[in-house]
Amino acid sequence: MTGPVIGVLAAMDEEVRRLREGLSDARIQRTGRRDYLQGTIAGHPVVVAFSRWGKSAAASTTTTMIERFGADRVIFTGVAGAADPALGIGDVVVASSLVHHDLDARPIIGRFEVPLLDIVEIPTDPELQRLAREAGEAVLLQDLATMIGAEERERFGIDSPRVHSGLVGSGDRFMADAAEVAALRNDLPGLLAVEMEGAAAAQVCYEHDVPMAVLRTISDRADHAAPIDFRGFVEDVASRYAERLIHRMLERI
Repeated sequence: MTGPVIGVLAAMDEEVRRLREGLSDARIQRTGRRDYLQGTIAGHPVVVAFSRWGKSAAASTTTTMIERFGADRVIFTGVAGAADPALGIGDVVVASSLVHHDLDARPIIGRFEVPLLDIVEIPTDPELQRLAREAGEAVLLQDLATMIGAEERERFGIDSPRVHSGLVGSGDRFMADAAEVAALRNDLPGLLAVEMEGAAAAQVCYEHDVPMAVLRTISDRADHAAPIDFRGFVEDVASRYAERLIHRMLERI
């Protein structure tokens, strides 16, 4: 199968495990202490990797995907915490842009500004954004009932999830303080969600002129309840979301 190579990443092994297991013609290459699985999804050549947590790990993995495995497009998936109180557990967030919410080089340059790039918000690709939103709508409308059982939806508080698009913040901290998140949202109006990798991956793609998308499943409200059964949500919910979101998205490319 020929065509553009699509790189798919997530920060946790559980978030890409189902994708890896469903790869056609899968083969593994190991580099930089990471396994990169090449194969096909929905007829497209892909390389799938578990990046590990944090911005440095995400940047390293994304760079390897582009430089060594020839990824022409990159999709980062997984979970995020809600910064906007209107978001609910199980909602899908498609990043229109991303910001390093822990980047602060004042007084040399402004808060959140990426040195030498002269930007605060790192944009994602408009066409991939559109496809990601369509994929999210399809998953929630057509797949949710069979993908996540009623007992699991009740257990995790998933009720009528929706798709959102907007600003996502990344930082090397697991955000679990509601007051801190509210203050960050005040400093970054329109901030929808927080996570630990997307802006770093987006910056690498921006600097390499590689189209990229970030689509996340809301796992918590980034408050003191965030750590409660986080692993259970990732294993039982987010891993299924990731698999279906990527399949639905690649069906549209």
